[in-house]
Amino acid sequence: MEQERSELFRRDYLPRVTAFPKTRELFERIRQEGTQIALASSAQEAEIQVYKRLVHIEDLLAGETSADDVEQSKPHPDIFAAALKEVGNPPTDEVIVVGDTPYDAAAAGKLHLRTIGLLCGGWTAEELQQAGCVAIYRDPADLLARYPESPLVQEP
Repeated sequence: MEQERSELFRRDYLPRVTAFPKTRELFERIRQEGTQIALASSAQEAEIQVYKRLVHIEDLLAGETSADDVEQSKPHPDIFAAALKEVGNPPTDEVIVVGDTPYDAAAAGKLHLRTIGLLCGGWTAEELQQAGCVAIYRDPADLLARYPESPLVQEP
């Protein structure tokens, strides 16, 4: 059944997916700070390739993991653990996750990672806060617009 659902999504819905505004610009801004970016998605590898091309971020990633790389997906922390390994296992207090579901925050929290929540995933601010998000933004464009006061800015 999972296979059929995946095929249906890839065939009927994936071609309709559009990028959130300013996603590439947000990634570029993060990279300007010298920060590595690892993509840690519960999607399958084939879907991730489509998403990366859609938002034009292939050249901005230091690592990536997908559901294909781990035994358990979010809310288990496996995907984030694999992503951390991809970028050299930095100290967890130097890592910030950006996610759009409570599952992202729950999984990240199990590794003591802070999470910024984005409302564009369809969840409410209250749901994201209850899951452990330290800050909430409407979408990548809103996070980019308010970048200087966001948790993404490293303290000197």
